[in-house]
Amino acid sequence: MPNPADLTVVASALVSDERGILAADESVATMSTRLAAERITPTESNRRDYRELLLTAEGLDETVSGVILCDETFRQELSTGEMFPVGARRLGILPGIKVDTGTQAFEGAATATVTTGLDGLGDRLAEYASLGAAFAKWRAVIDIADPDDRALASNAEALAEYAALCQQHGIVPIVEPEVLCSGTHELSTCADVTRMALTVVFDRLQDRGVDLSGIVLKPNMVTPGLDNDDAPAPPVVVAGATLAVLRETVPSEVPGIAFLSGGHPNREACQNLAGINQDAGDAPWQLTYSFGRALVSDALHAWAGAPGFVGAAQTRLLNNCRRASAATRRPVAV
Repeated sequence: MPNPADLTVVASALVSDERGILAADESVATMSTRLAAERITPTESNRRDYRELLLTAEGLDETVSGVILCDETFRQELSTGEMFPVGARRLGILPGIKVDTGTQAFEGAATATVTTGLDGLGDRLAEYASLGAAFAKWRAVIDIADPDDRALASNAEALAEYAALCQQHGIVPIVEPEVLCSGTHELSTCADVTRMALTVVFDRLQDRGVDLSGIVLKPNMVTPGLDNDDAPAPPVVVAGATLAVLRETVPSEVPGIAFLSGGHPNREACQNLAGINQDAGDAPWQLTYSFGRALVSDALHAWAGAPGFVGAAQTRLLNNCRRASAATRRPVAV
């Protein structure tokens, strides 16, 4: 059995030292769509080149502790000939792997879904561990327009089973119950659904015997819907609402919380994260980021598939990462 202390060390490393997690784990279909939107041919080699551009940005390890990859990228090689997880470790960044297989409609619900991927997960985790995975990610999607209790319970049970299997294989699980920010809902509605989701998830994690000191929580911030007339809410409001929910639901054993950006642009997501850290006081968790589009969209646009624009794209990425890193700083108590 893996040493639980090792899981705690890795989980803490992922969220400490003003660093966060880069989510570069879009599926082949999603990444291909994003490449095509930038008029880049969506080939396997172009997907590989784009992920290499991100990982090899000089100094990325100063602001990024870990990178989440999809299965395709995890098995590819950098131009140095190293496999991506090997190269990531050499560059001072822990390699992670997305292990869920997407969502499917939850039977009997209006729009709620359940995340799939538990079949054969133990065998896949054993292989990923042998290839160098330090952590993994599983995303449960909670539709705020249909917070079906049965779907929520099913997602929470799957997250708990996934987390337990990860720890059995020496891999730190990122637990991601994402309450979607799309829609016109009020901030208070997001708070209510997020509170409900986190309560059920931690009940299931504890029932399954998951070591909470060896996980990272990846939740949404509490915000109004992106199409709400009052959006975006001031960072101080987002911070107060988010911290209130976390204090009610997240046990102190959890070493860190890495927020997803949820479709919010980089500056807005970073302002909200900064507000949360400014207001966090003696909160027991490290509060950092695990952003995808909010870090990489500018880089993808700047690159446009042209080798001559790699440097410009990496500069965009690093600037966004530095902004996010600065937002993790908590005032020093005097």
